Amino acid sequence: MSLATKYSPQEVEGKWYKYWMENNYFHSIPNKKEPYTIVIPPPNVTGVLHMGHMLNNTIQDVLIRRARLKGKNACWVPGTDHASIATEAKVVAKLKEQGINKADLTRDEFLKHAWDWTDEHGGIILEQLKKLGASCDWERTKFTMDADLSEAVSKVFIDLYNKGLIYRGYRMVNWDPEAKTTLSDEEVVFEEKQGNLYYVNYKIEGSDDVLTIATTRPETILGDTAICINPTDERFTHLKGKKAIVPIVNRVIPIIEDEYVDLEFGTGCLKVTPAHDQNDKVLGEKHNLEVIDIFNDDASLNSNGLHYEGKDRFVVQKEITKELDELGCLVKVEQHLHKVGTSERTKAVIEPKISAQWFLKMDTIVEPALKAVLEDEEVKFFPKHYNSTYKHWLTNIRDWNISRQLWWGHRIPAFFYGDGVEDYVIAETIEEAVKLASEKVGKEFKVEDLTQDPDALDTWFSSWLWPISVFDGIRKPNNEEIEYYYPTNDLVTGPDIIFFWVARMIFAGYEFRNEKPFTNVYFTGIVRDSKGRKMSKSLGNSPDPIKLMEKYGADGVRVGMLLCSAAGNDLLFDEELCAQGRNFSNKIWNAFRLIKGWEVSEDIEQPKSAKIAIDWYQAKFQQTLVDLEKSFDQYRISEALMSIYKLVWDDFSSWFLEMVKPGYQQPIDAKTYKAVISFLEDNLKILHPFMPFLTEEIWQTITERTSEEALIIAEYPKAIEVNESLIEGFKVASEVISGIRTVRKDKNISFKDQIEFSVLNNDKVSTDFDAVIEKLGNLSSLNYVEEKVDGALSFRVKSNEYFIPMGDAIDVEAEKAKLEEELKYNEGFLKSVQKKLSNERFVNNAPEQVIAMERKKEADALSKIETIKASLSSL
Repeated sequence: MSLATKYSPQEVEGKWYKYWMENNYFHSIPNKKEPYTIVIPPPNVTGVLHMGHMLNNTIQDVLIRRARLKGKNACWVPGTDHASIATEAKVVAKLKEQGINKADLTRDEFLKHAWDWTDEHGGIILEQLKKLGASCDWERTKFTMDADLSEAVSKVFIDLYNKGLIYRGYRMVNWDPEAKTTLSDEEVVFEEKQGNLYYVNYKIEGSDDVLTIATTRPETILGDTAICINPTDERFTHLKGKKAIVPIVNRVIPIIEDEYVDLEFGTGCLKVTPAHDQNDKVLGEKHNLEVIDIFNDDASLNSNGLHYEGKDRFVVQKEITKELDELGCLVKVEQHLHKVGTSERTKAVIEPKISAQWFLKMDTIVEPALKAVLEDEEVKFFPKHYNSTYKHWLTNIRDWNISRQLWWGHRIPAFFYGDGVEDYVIAETIEEAVKLASEKVGKEFKVEDLTQDPDALDTWFSSWLWPISVFDGIRKPNNEEIEYYYPTNDLVTGPDIIFFWVARMIFAGYEFRNEKPFTNVYFTGIVRDSKGRKMSKSLGNSPDPIKLMEKYGADGVRVGMLLCSAAGNDLLFDEELCAQGRNFSNKIWNAFRLIKGWEVSEDIEQPKSAKIAIDWYQAKFQQTLVDLEKSFDQYRISEALMSIYKLVWDDFSSWFLEMVKPGYQQPIDAKTYKAVISFLEDNLKILHPFMPFLTEEIWQTITERTSEEALIIAEYPKAIEVNESLIEGFKVASEVISGIRTVRKDKNISFKDQIEFSVLNNDKVSTDFDAVIEKLGNLSSLNYVEEKVDGALSFRVKSNEYFIPMGDAIDVEAEKAKLEEELKYNEGFLKSVQKKLSNERFVNNAPEQVIAMERKKEADALSKIETIKASLSSL
């Protein structure tokens, strides 16, 4: 069969993915094999493939394919997350385009639109992952809003509530006025921004005196209910027990004392607005202050905002500053750098807001998770430095605000039968709720008497169950699948969700199954452009992964991404690396074409050069296997790929095939050819996890295979003892061959012409590779001599000297001139190094490694000078 002159990914990738799917290689069921399980970090159901997904899922696929080759029962569970805030925002925006306002819809009407959106967009990213080669068990695809996963969420909520770990209360929360929902602390991103500090005068009741406060938010003056001073601040002793008048609203408010006030910030007088600042709320509760909320849910001002009612907070900030100035209350405005909380999802500036919310107590739930990572190391982080990030989060944890003012998501299973704070019951169904409410109150309720809480649960409250719920381990805690696949083996994710998701899955694992959810967590870096900028649509620096795969092939892109992905560090992506991946594909394909083009003969004997080459490559391959195990143990996936890259490109293609290649128009002996094919197949096995399409194509083209013999389920090469002496011996032989080739090139000696070669073997190196040196150097003879050969060109490898007799074609005078020039340069270089080493001040103060480097330079220069002089002498 004639092979294409160039590897064509477009013709190969679809063919083999279809073949793998048709033969059900990705599907896993519990059996007697050792399980190897990964659950995918579920991407947002509305998402499309981006470069972060590419990196993360390539690594997962490498791990899962390698486990499959190693004979494990590999199970990679795919799925998507309903992503409450993100999805609801997209649906609201789409409805707005159609002239529909969410507020005009019933909950059921809105959810129909949300499900329609999900059905239309939900599978896009998973289909895109197939183009990457992701070998997920697609039969197991899960969605966090699937009926069984939703039931698991309700069961967990009820369980935690019955344990006393979930409670409802009025708290100051992070309010996103864009999404109109509360956010957890972890969903708030603090950004340093340039703002203003406004100095405002408040009159003192019953006098002409004033006090000055400094605030970054003059619009919240309308909600002030006190002024606070530090009791130790002598500047304000005269204000104790007095009252102040709030500008514009003319509200009389008390002047209270509390050591919370920072003497150094602003003026030392603090305005207290309990409804709109967490610290002010604490002060308000402590001093029994009135709470005045001035904002609507969209952060426009309500009726407490007086004539500013209905206007946006940032508009009011400018207008109220002007009004304060006109009233003579504005003292000055200074620029002020401060941190502003913004919504991770909508980017809106967060508004502190007092609201009735549901919370999960974290003080006890966090303890087993801390111990698992930091003490027992039941869960290991790679790189390990993320342990400190994890510790910081978990030792400073606050109760988790789990309710969201959204319709898209898992509805909170709380049912209200009255207006009181405690007038509710927790139940899976309204029928059960009716029964519980009747028992609780002692009177009969009907279904229509109860109202379910309209709020949904935080998205992470479902995804923290992911490793358990995908195997139905909440509803059926002893089922065969959860017992077999759980705990999972490896989790591959980004460090940005170490608390959002990773820590919470560990909480859930110990809370609901009393064991870890996974053994190892590999944190990938963030994909950045070559300038170090985070990739984003707004910067226009994020390439389309699908177009990249069309241009370079999926294997090329996989290799390109992994080559620049050092363990746990950010990835500086450069498209040139994908081109390098494509070139690697072509290199492998061309090596295969070369091999398949050889004629094979059973009648010729195996040459010595081929025998030693086979022994050497066997040793080199085994050494690479050892290196691969070490790299994978430390999740250094990039290093593992680089080991294979060097083995295939350098050792196999550039050296081994040259050593065994038959002469021009000559056949290769059958024994050698069999070994070459065996090595090629072993190469394909270790390369398959990284480049699945190309390797399967070559594997299936080498010879006809049954579906039971496909590469995807082949047996990974077994490790045997490494012959280190052969590896060391070849290092010397390769330097000798390179030396011969350099002389040929420099002296214009044709590579087709055979030359004589002599060795002064001072180092007594092995002669094992002499046949290889003769072949690759195209030598007519290789002689060992006792003394230097006169009238010959020479070079050194270690302490050995190698001689090539000069032919008539060499211009002796030109060669002498060249060598004398080289000698002059090296003697000058030696002089400068020795001058540095004779300087006592340098030797006494320079680091040891610097001194050692200079001494090596000196030794190398002396050796070169000796060789050049010997060459001149022979001329």
